[in-house]
Amino acid sequence: MRAMILAAGRGERMRPLTNHTPKPLLEVGGHALIEYHLQALKKAGVSDVVINVSHLGAKIEERLGSGSHYGVSIEYSREPMPLETAGGIVNALDLLGPEPFLVINGDIWCDYPLSAIPRQMRGLAHLVLVDNPEHHPLGDFYLRDGRVASDDHDGQQRLTFAGVGLYHPHLFESIVEHPATPAPLAPLLIEAMQGGLISGEYYRGEWYDIGTPERLRALDYRIKQSLKIS
Repeated sequence: MRAMILAAGRGERMRPLTNHTPKPLLEVGGHALIEYHLQALKKAGVSDVVINVSHLGAKIEERLGSGSHYGVSIEYSREPMPLETAGGIVNALDLLGPEPFLVINGDIWCDYPLSAIPRQMRGLAHLVLVDNPEHHPLGDFYLRDGRVASDDHDGQQRLTFAGVGLYHPHLFESIVEHPATPAPLAPLLIEAMQGGLISGEYYRGEWYDIGTPERLRALDYRIKQSLKIS
């Protein structure tokens, strides 16, 4: 399996921190956010990694290099401007290959064991969902009998998409002819959900969306405290 880390965003809400440092290189607990993903991928036995870069992308390439320091092999998908999630994936499809691939948002931190992601799936995607954080109380999607849905039939509470998912290249067929065009992921997922083609799981472990400097500082404190205890 190959994996992609999404690292091309501008990190507008993280300014001024991201004025000179790309968001995936912001540090918590002494390591860059993206380095935790590389360590987790290596631990899960995933060695071929694609990283899309745009805003201050040269700094990411300089820091991570070929990936050999982390025990993985990194290829970079360069975007002249951020192409959003689906657009960025389409732009990197030639590097990702014809088989299902793992995608991780570069601006999250979680302890989800990536080895648990299914190697086979029925449908076009498999999403990891988590409890709704305080800043996103309404969540994103519903999970029923292992399938993810955008509509509610039984009064369930929605869960939040963790930014960790397995995708089949066929999910992107409707936009693949426009590889340099910004495109969001949600519309593609919702369309596939209507056909019952998106599976999912509920993860109850630790997960953080690093969307503001305050959340970055809170995670940094949490990790440093856990290191003291251990």
